Amino acid sequence: MGIFVGKDSKVVVQGITGKQATFHTQIMKDYGTNVVAGVTPGRAGEEVLGIPVFNTVSDAVEATGANVSVIYVPARFAADSVIEAADAGVDLVVCITENIPVMDMIRVRRYLKDKKTKLIGPNCPGILTVDECRLGLLPTYIHKKGHVGVISRSGTLTYEVTYQLTMAGIGQTTCIGIGGDPVKGMDFIEVLKAFNEDEDTLAVMMIGEIGGTAEEEAAEWIKENMKKPVVGFISGQQAPPGKRMGHAGAIISGGKGTAKDKIKALNAAGIEVADTVASMGQLAVKVLKEHGIYDKCHTC
Repeated sequence: MGIFVGKDSKVVVQGITGKQATFHTQIMKDYGTNVVAGVTPGRAGEEVLGIPVFNTVSDAVEATGANVSVIYVPARFAADSVIEAADAGVDLVVCITENIPVMDMIRVRRYLKDKKTKLIGPNCPGILTVDECRLGLLPTYIHKKGHVGVISRSGTLTYEVTYQLTMAGIGQTTCIGIGGDPVKGMDFIEVLKAFNEDEDTLAVMMIGEIGGTAEEEAAEWIKENMKKPVVGFISGQQAPPGKRMGHAGAIISGGKGTAKDKIKALNAAGIEVADTVASMGQLAVKVLKEHGIYDKCHTC
């Protein structure tokens, strides 16, 4: 089943004529994603991989009924591309683009406030509902159908934890990389709510990192609302204060946002946190067994 996207999603690829977009569109199609349209201004009437190209998202939506957009455009055009998709009325936008100026994203966040459109990203690996729909950069071969949801601020660790789960025989429903920029779309709580309501998702793996307070806020929400076990990991545990560690959002400042603070908050909410990257999958297995759902989640 999964969350946000599935086999019924009709996808439009913004920037489809670009090299990277074409490459990933082929992977999406091979995985079974229902890609119905592409958009590149001035290229209407062309086709890419047999997919019709339109000048605008509105034209694509009107012609094909597309309800999800994935964006592969340069940073200087990305904010306007998100706004264009929202104006066209799509339900979800996945923005892969990195290095979008913070002020551009502040404008986007303000614009989306009164819109129905949800945003994943920017600077993220995207979303994949296993065996149904893949949007972004997520490697398809590391996933296995199952009952654990994955949410991560780190792109690389999204792949790593998914691979570890699969190798342990633990399949997934939906895997989401929300991105590590300081101003972005969905954060942990919104995704956790969706997993909490998804009948197929029996547990959640949540990967955070230093910087900001999103993990602490998520821990409080989990403590008050979550009906399913959550397993955690916080990257950047060795990062010195004031250092940027990969993501623009991963900066410790003002005595807040440290790995220690985040782990403490998660533990206080009853969430076990893996000590190392290598132990994430092992801890997930342990927690699933403790909650009596390992047999349901173990699929090999």
